[in-house]
Amino acid sequence: MNTVSEREVEKTAVEADARSERPDYVGQAVTRPTARRLLEGRGTYVDDIPLPRMAHVVYLRSPMAHARIVSYDAAEARAMAGVIAVFDGRDFAAICKPWTATLAHLAGMKSAPQYPLAIDRACWQGEAVLAVVAETRQLAEDALQTIFVEWEELPAVADMEQALAKDTPVIHPELGDNLCFTRSLDTGGVDAAFAAADVVVEETFHFGRHTGVTMEPRSILADYNPAERKLTVHQSHQAPHMMQDLYARHFSLPESSVRVICKDVGGSFGIKVHSYPDDFATVAAAILLKRPVKFVADRLESFVSDIHAREHRVTTRLAAKSDGEILAIEIDDLTGIGPYSVYPRTSAIEGNQVVNITGGPYKHREYRARLKVVFQNKVPTSQYRGVGHPIACAVTEGIIDIAAARLGLDPLAMRRKNVIPDNAYPCEGASGIKLEGLSHELCLTRLEAMMDYAGLRAEQAALRKKGIYRGIGIAVLIELTNPGAAFYGVGGARIAARDGATVRLDPTGMVTCLSGVGEQGQGTETVFAQIAADAVGVTLDCVKIVTGDTEITPYGGGTWASRGAGIGGEAVLQAGLALRQNILEIAGMVLKMDAALLDISRGRIFERASGKDLLELAELGRIAYFRPDTLPPGVLPELMVTRHYSQREFPFIFTNGVQASHVEVDMETGFVKLLNHWAVEDCGRILNPMLVEEQIRGGIVQGIGGALFEECLYDSAGQMLNGSLADYLVPMAGEMPDIHVAHVATPTSTSKLGAKGAGEAGTAGAPGAVMNAINDALSPFSVRVASQPITPEKILRALGKV
Repeated sequence: MNTVSEREVEKTAVEADARSERPDYVGQAVTRPTARRLLEGRGTYVDDIPLPRMAHVVYLRSPMAHARIVSYDAAEARAMAGVIAVFDGRDFAAICKPWTATLAHLAGMKSAPQYPLAIDRACWQGEAVLAVVAETRQLAEDALQTIFVEWEELPAVADMEQALAKDTPVIHPELGDNLCFTRSLDTGGVDAAFAAADVVVEETFHFGRHTGVTMEPRSILADYNPAERKLTVHQSHQAPHMMQDLYARHFSLPESSVRVICKDVGGSFGIKVHSYPDDFATVAAAILLKRPVKFVADRLESFVSDIHAREHRVTTRLAAKSDGEILAIEIDDLTGIGPYSVYPRTSAIEGNQVVNITGGPYKHREYRARLKVVFQNKVPTSQYRGVGHPIACAVTEGIIDIAAARLGLDPLAMRRKNVIPDNAYPCEGASGIKLEGLSHELCLTRLEAMMDYAGLRAEQAALRKKGIYRGIGIAVLIELTNPGAAFYGVGGARIAARDGATVRLDPTGMVTCLSGVGEQGQGTETVFAQIAADAVGVTLDCVKIVTGDTEITPYGGGTWASRGAGIGGEAVLQAGLALRQNILEIAGMVLKMDAALLDISRGRIFERASGKDLLELAELGRIAYFRPDTLPPGVLPELMVTRHYSQREFPFIFTNGVQASHVEVDMETGFVKLLNHWAVEDCGRILNPMLVEEQIRGGIVQGIGGALFEECLYDSAGQMLNGSLADYLVPMAGEMPDIHVAHVATPTSTSKLGAKGAGEAGTAGAPGAVMNAINDALSPFSVRVASQPITPEKILRALGKV
């Protein structure tokens, strides 16, 4: 008779308990595995990459907002030692097809064809006109200084308010006018709602254009191999497969002959999700010269070549009952986008998003919106972190504060009365957006307690008696994440709405995961490692993540619209779970057991019932790869699995949150001191709370930048006046408040992972919260500021002191 010792029983029980406490990395504040490599200076950015025979290109850019290129003389430049070539627009147009950035679902949208370099005419200050290629960057820049260009200055359209006036020149005569796109939305009962209202309030909000100022500027290294007719492009970019498609189509190359590699990217914020004329120009130079050509934008040219965003004027009206119930909202939005729509995502999406998202958190049913997107002779604008959200949120929250003040209601109470109830989902917003499941009521309750709202109000009243003016501002928000094909695919843009992941077990027991979603500094690789480790059943240090290479990663859309975790992460999860099942099937063969009786934890296969270790993954890998002859004939489960995921149940998956800002305004100087900022965020299932909070805090800082500091200033001739970091203000650490973050979790049912996005909510809510806080501080003086950035000068003008 067999007997079992007490020690063996105890050992088996401990093993079983250990399996029940299997480490779940998802949901934990795991530190970034890549951090040490970057801190030790081992990152690989485009400018770190040397190639044999590599040349450098610089661009002569138009010094005028609108000018005809009469002639140019580059003879001296071409004769300089080390100069390889000087190209003009016609040289590149001969091998690169032009593009027109419109989307079919934005009915009536128009734009003019665009080329890598301007031909005959430059349409904004900073548009590239000539390319100088030399052995070094310094030689190319020296040669650039010797080129003479004869310009004929043309009338410039700088003011978007005048872009459609009859006496304003048309930038592209073939288009007929300066109107790029217009849209109207009307639920039908707006006029009746305003007629029945107890109070109607109106305000015109102005938003200054600003730009991303990424730590690493835009950069590209193109290498064309004529022997293989193969193009390899190293680029600091968010969407490598999109760029692969564009380069293939515009240079008439097979897509399989184009490889785009995006290694480390030093920040992007949407700035690097677009294609730029100088991207195509650099590739064209490499093809014509049959050698590698590198371009790295310097900070000065970044200000006049990187996309700008957010130049809007929005007139807003709100109708409400005396008890604070919102009946209707109406907006009229005018936005200026520069002389061309940006390719391929276009420059109308931001305004379109303002129309879609304004009033989004609230349950009113009547809504009317008008949008006009106009051309002007300034740097082109397009998608930048938040894409319309900061404008829509600030407009909505600003007009609600005005209504609350008119009605004598507490701003928090008015919001609580009007938000869509947490038990009302799924539902549609007034603009027609489909909302799966949000938590506005719970977020407001959490915020009120976290910030001690009642205590702050009491303190505010006491300090006002002492001549100290503090303000509290609140902003309720929704954020668009996990987009489906409704964003671009339905409009004809070849931008993938799905993403894939390949997860592989290597012979050593290591797991390698390849994903089409890249790392931009937001922690994608960390989250994917967490998901893969849990899905397969290994420790985190046994997972390697590979991204950013169209040659080896599954096809996907890349990093934008807070889609990385929700879409890319779901693909990683599905691939990891499939691999886990395959491993268990092989283990069942090796162990001659039913696979259903087995499981995996910490890189070991164990028996479910007893918790007893049976086989290490490294041993299974050895058998599967090197001794498959020992396995039963006919069946060999794969140890490399690819899965794709696309969110198709909703056009987008919305997240929600609420932010509050606490400020103190000096009424003598107009200076604003940021005291505290709070955010309660619901991004679905929280995969890594530390990374989510980093994203929220970083987004808030970026939003504060737009609210208080950042603006691309232009004169009436279309000349940018502050195109350097000596003059363009960005938020600094010493000026930022403590930012307190709390979470609510409402997972999406559209995926097994349940994750939504978190990358843009901070930016979306901060401008509205800060603006409302400043105006709350100004309220004893019966003045308001509705123009961002809110500068000391604007505050003093409102107070009548300047």
